[in-house]
Amino acid sequence: MSLSPDEIRSMSREEKLRTLQDLMAELAKLRAQASMGTLDKPHKIRITRKNIARILTILREEELGIAREKGGGEGEEERK
Repeated sequence: MSLSPDEIRSMSREEKLRTLQDLMAELAKLRAQASMGTLDKPHKIRITRKNIARILTILREEELGIAREKGGGEGEEERK
């Protein structure tokens, strides 16, 4: 299951850190399964890595005080 940035931003810092730890443990488990050849869904590794990156990015944004608008994307900016 992929976490959306809005879902992550709505979590408290403690929830984000707990989720990050859970995802890192899951990634280690998935990598072990992949090396043994028992991994049923290899795409889960990619999804888990992306979720970890999303959480780390949002934690860093909060650390730097960078505010992001909900639902906003780069393509929605007004161009002149």
